[in-house]
Amino acid sequence: MRPWAEHLAEQGWSVRLPLLPGHGTHWRDANKTTWHQWYAEIERAYADLRGRCDKVFAVGLSMGATLVLRLAEVQGDGLSGIVIVNPTVSMARRDAFLLPVAGRILTNFPAIGNDIKKPGMSEEAYDRTPLRAALSLKDLQRVVRAELSKVTQPMLLLHSADDHVVPPVNSAIVYAGVGSADKQEIVLADSYHVATLDHDAEKIFAESVSFIRSRL
Repeated sequence: MRPWAEHLAEQGWSVRLPLLPGHGTHWRDANKTTWHQWYAEIERAYADLRGRCDKVFAVGLSMGATLVLRLAEVQGDGLSGIVIVNPTVSMARRDAFLLPVAGRILTNFPAIGNDIKKPGMSEEAYDRTPLRAALSLKDLQRVVRAELSKVTQPMLLLHSADDHVVPPVNSAIVYAGVGSADKQEIVLADSYHVATLDHDAEKIFAESVSFIRSRL
């Protein structure tokens, strides 16, 4: 997320890039957290910006995009628009049905990170998937999906045509379910899941700046 955040800051805008609880340390730490804690960190960043900016936009990738959708559902007109990339609102993978059982027996599973088409790139993901945290993500997905109609802000949705982590049906559910009258969809043809570090990164950055500027 840092290159995207830096690009937005270069426009002269105030930017917050919060580190979510359980992230940036060890996968065991993620298993000690829930989506409520992740969302609370997003709320704190939003409140900080809201206190010193005329307008606030939220952008996010993957689970971060799901948290952005939740922020939009809760904050309503307090948020001026959202940009989301490869949001996850459904465990649509073929092995997802095992999660409720596996998450209560096991603590981790093989990693799913670094789904990047561009050679030599790494998102520095954990080497294991924290299953208890994944169970909490599943709860977040259910909450967000149930209230998608509350998302009425302008929305730019970008999603990869080829994503090995979050199937494209997730973006279809979001685009069809939000209540936004002003919404735009862009398909990323040359990136996998972590599109902000992939071949289409510059396109994401440019399109998000254009989207925000046109709605200031």
